[in-house]
Amino acid sequence: MDGKIVNNDVRIRDHAVQTYRGHSQEVCRTQWLHRMEDHSAAVKALAWCPFQSNLLASGGGANDRCIKFWNTHTGACLNSVDTGSQVCALLWNKNDRELLSSHGFTQNQLTLWKYPSMAKMAELNGHTSRVLFMAQSPDGCTVASAAADETLRFWNVFSEAPKSAVKEKTSQSRMFNSYNHLR
Repeated sequence: MDGKIVNNDVRIRDHAVQTYRGHSQEVCRTQWLHRMEDHSAAVKALAWCPFQSNLLASGGGANDRCIKFWNTHTGACLNSVDTGSQVCALLWNKNDRELLSSHGFTQNQLTLWKYPSMAKMAELNGHTSRVLFMAQSPDGCTVASAAADETLRFWNVFSEAPKSAVKEKTSQSRMFNSYNHLR
């Protein structure tokens, strides 16, 4: 044996994607760093925190309805919030300590939360079915949502970064100014 650990991705033709060397004898086993099993239904959403590199938010399905916050260094669940409905997607504000969640049954809404208190700041309604996906614009202010009702909606949800951190605006950053203002 050569003491290597090989990371394989069987979805691709050249499946050995990374090789770790450093052991002088054979490696008998490896194990996952953490196993987080606090959700009581399928995990539907994940989002890394942009301002705290070891913080991961996860959202549970219809029988769970919770957003959980994980310390990825220790594996500890830091907080859990029952949202009242299945969590379909999560998106952190790049410019402030806020988290946006999208939901399914019963209200099919987007909810803006203040982190870390998880105080509900706003509910955004408009979709008639599960809000499956969200994407944030490059300037961090606009969010596009896609739902099972076959619609895309655009929301000016997040505030701009402080002026000292913002480059001069372009016409692209103002593209969605006429849609669903929150602030």
